[in-house]
Amino acid sequence: MRPRLPAPPRRPHRHDVLLAGGGLLCGLLLWTLHLHGGPPQFGLSPSLTLVALTAMSGAELLRRTAPMAALAVAVPALALDVSSASLLATDLMFTDLVYAAVLYGRPAAARRIPPYSVLLTVLATGVTAACWHSSRVLDVGIALALVTVCPAWTGMAIRNHRDEAEAARLRAEQTALLAERDRREAVIRERARMARELHDLVAGHLSAIAIHSTAAQTLDDPAATRDALGVIRENSVQGLAEMRRLIGLLRTGKPGDDEAPAATPTLDGLGALLARARTNGAASGLSFALDAPPATPPVAAPVELAAYRIVQESLTNALKHAAPGEVLVRLAQDAGTALTVTVRSPYDGRPGPRAPGSGAGLTGMRERIALLGGEFEAGPHSGPAGTVWLVRAALPAPEEETPR
Repeated sequence: MRPRLPAPPRRPHRHDVLLAGGGLLCGLLLWTLHLHGGPPQFGLSPSLTLVALTAMSGAELLRRTAPMAALAVAVPALALDVSSASLLATDLMFTDLVYAAVLYGRPAAARRIPPYSVLLTVLATGVTAACWHSSRVLDVGIALALVTVCPAWTGMAIRNHRDEAEAARLRAEQTALLAERDRREAVIRERARMARELHDLVAGHLSAIAIHSTAAQTLDDPAATRDALGVIRENSVQGLAEMRRLIGLLRTGKPGDDEAPAATPTLDGLGALLARARTNGAASGLSFALDAPPATPPVAAPVELAAYRIVQESLTNALKHAAPGEVLVRLAQDAGTALTVTVRSPYDGRPGPRAPGSGAGLTGMRERIALLGGEFEAGPHSGPAGTVWLVRAALPAPEEETPR
């Protein structure tokens, strides 16, 4: 991950203005005090050092806005300064410009300047040694290294540290964004799971209450009305108890003695589930039958819970929508690899439901099967016995690991 470089400012930074002004004043003071670095070379006038000083000060103003242009001005200015009468202020400003070119310049230039500074120092020292046989050649090499190699590699080290810090900041921001996205997805998944559980726990009771309350209002039979009111009371009490347990668990997060949630339903409870459906559907002319093998291989707990909830929701839908007749629940397992749940209920193609409903049951069943990687289908199905409403779910059912 490479951080994006900030756009260079259009105007000189105030610190650059201070560096340029301070360097110029120091150079003028050194010139006034005749504190030169050496005698003029090649017969040049000592006053040319002031020209080099002025050019170097002007280049300092560009050290952030145009670092490569500033370095291009600084190199001939340094050559003029060394050839005329060197000023220490000019040399120090040159080292700062080399440092700034590496730190603020483009990445390609920043990578080239440090090795080029080493190469320039070696070549200049070699040429000086070849042309000037003196022990001061080593001093010349050291001086060149101080004004080129040291600031260039210092700037490279600081630039690398800055880029690594920026990359770390970007990675931290990206990690925070991913964590926030994961948190939101977890909240959404948990809300969907809670909605499915709430629907599965309460929908059956409410459907029975709606059906029997409608029957109590329409039938002019005191005995039938009493039976309907009994079913209504039983389902309302059970629904309230389950709602209280669920709300208590959501509020505290810890099951208590009075608000402990019911045990996770298993396939062994399908008999009791169908018995309750028979009681609730008697007034609608519905009968319920279970076709399951006497013993089935063990399946994983999530698969068993999903199968139970699918049967429960299918029975609830049958109570609300099915025509009078038999509702058949069938379980089958293929060599311990797939558990198939099939629910057939009478279907007459009526456009409206017999009891209030929102259609959330089918959505919840599809979500359960999708989470387990199974297959789900629901809809009218034509067969030899006529048209029925068929719900079929194929669930992966690997055997549970037995404790060792």
